[in-house]
Amino acid sequence: MLVVTIQLHLNLHRLISDTLPLDHLHHKPLSLLFTTKPISSSHHKPQKQLPFLFSLPFTLGHLFLKFSTFWFSWILFQISVLGFSLRFFALLGLVVWWVMEVRKDSMAVLLLLLLLAVSSVSAADDAFVGVNLGTDLSDMPSPTEVVALLKAQNIRHIRLYDADRAMLLALANTGIQVTVSVPNDQLLGIGQSNATAANWITRNVIAHVPATNITAIAVGSEVLTALPNAAPVLVSALKFIHSALVASNLDRQIKVSTPHSSSIILDSFPPSQAFFNRSWDKVMVPVLNFLQSTDSYFMLNVYPYYDYMQSNGVIPLDYALFRPLPPNKEAVDANTLLHYTNVFDAIVDAAYFAMSYLNITNLPIVVTESGWPSKGDSAEPDATLDNANTYNSNLIKHVLNNTGTPKHPGIAVSTYIYELYNEDLRPGSVSEKNWGLFDANGLPVYTLHLTGAGTVLANDTTNQTFCVAKEGADKKMLQAALDWACGPGKVDCSPMLQGKPCYEPDNVVTHATYAFNAYFQKMAKSPGTCDFKGVATITTTDPSHGSCIVPGSAGRNGTFDNSTSLAPSSNSTTASSGCSSLFFHSSGSFASSAIIGFLVLSAVFL
Repeated sequence: MLVVTIQLHLNLHRLISDTLPLDHLHHKPLSLLFTTKPISSSHHKPQKQLPFLFSLPFTLGHLFLKFSTFWFSWILFQISVLGFSLRFFALLGLVVWWVMEVRKDSMAVLLLLLLLAVSSVSAADDAFVGVNLGTDLSDMPSPTEVVALLKAQNIRHIRLYDADRAMLLALANTGIQVTVSVPNDQLLGIGQSNATAANWITRNVIAHVPATNITAIAVGSEVLTALPNAAPVLVSALKFIHSALVASNLDRQIKVSTPHSSSIILDSFPPSQAFFNRSWDKVMVPVLNFLQSTDSYFMLNVYPYYDYMQSNGVIPLDYALFRPLPPNKEAVDANTLLHYTNVFDAIVDAAYFAMSYLNITNLPIVVTESGWPSKGDSAEPDATLDNANTYNSNLIKHVLNNTGTPKHPGIAVSTYIYELYNEDLRPGSVSEKNWGLFDANGLPVYTLHLTGAGTVLANDTTNQTFCVAKEGADKKMLQAALDWACGPGKVDCSPMLQGKPCYEPDNVVTHATYAFNAYFQKMAKSPGTCDFKGVATITTTDPSHGSCIVPGSAGRNGTFDNSTSLAPSSNSTTASSGCSSLFFHSSGSFASSAIIGFLVLSAVFL
């Protein structure tokens, strides 16, 4: 990227220098730089007075030329001056210019138009991380409360499992990008009737745009595996929904796709030999052709947790959690010699290879669900807070680095984390109820670890450590250590009294953890202050729970400092400056589009 930027800067500087001498900018008062009147020189004939619409790009172009250095241009390429792309103004300016006067150096304009196109492609390739919103809660927050949480956490992308009117109204004028869904129980009706599909679009989409930023429609969910009897109408449902969007001139703004379970991919490792379950070819082939013809993307649900659980020890836990592996522990595809350091990439590449065997080679993938449960029953020992924290933190870093996968490095795989809230009403095992980042009160189930990436958490946990009761510690020793901490250790244990926030759950492990950590924080985390005769240990996982916020906890989950700029690293989680958030679209390349637009106008008009 650095080499490309340097070359781009040199080419543009040389191009502009050849067509526009800079002498007339020397020693001019600053006020002259902001005039909308044309500046003439011995090399330039006066231009027509231009509309105010274009004066800002001209002014910035002047300033760019006035202070044109490599570092200034590098900074401009990283910062979106107005927070959004001005590609539209650049192109509109070119049209106006073309009407006013055709210049001889049209090749230069064509070159700049090409650069604009390149910048558009790179912008489309940036990744984002969003969240899924499930609603199976006994105390479901109101839509207003949900949106307040999204805003507080800077969550910019959300996927709904329906098209709830109240939720869509609450999301209006927030700028949050929304994926709405056709529930499986409505799929048969929509797939059998174009009119039904059109009515669905009218009620659930047209009624809300543009105030609510709906950008995608998920038609059904894991239909082939969850509702196979509806599979025959899936393709027609996709087409009918898309046709209704076309009729409303919304098809370019809103993409249509359908989420698939990764279980439809057979023989998934090595990824190069993966293929879709051939019994579904009559559905998969037209679905893929539809997605390709409408410039959409393949929606895939990826759950390394289940792959790990079902592997009976074959898949190492570290491999599932994105933890670093030594080279000799990495999985290698013998057919391609590609190295895989995590299950997530292997599954995504398996989908890419499976599509290629059906002659689909350029269809992007968006992971519509991925996550790790924070709690499980006795049969699910790896559904823990630590593992959920590790997986989701590493997943976010991995996605937002735009590293792509071994098969398609640098190709974004945007991902929605499953899910925003713990859903206590979901049927099934304990883990099914514990995939959320937050509880129903909006308090974090755990604090994500996302530092080392340029963008910094408001509750940055890199330097946050906590002292907790060691797993499996003797209960009598824990009680003795708890008594010491609340007595001679002079810890304030009043929050653990009955009726206080940290009383529940009323057990020695939880109470000891609170007391141990309070002492540890009180002693400034000094060496030896988290031992308690061997029953305590240091962790980076925040032991806060419910309304009990332990000493040293920021009490929030994954909020970003809005002032930090992009600085990718191997552990990066950042997006570009001006859009720093946990769940966002990385928009650094929009800045390059804006700056290139300024340069186009500067080179042409000044």
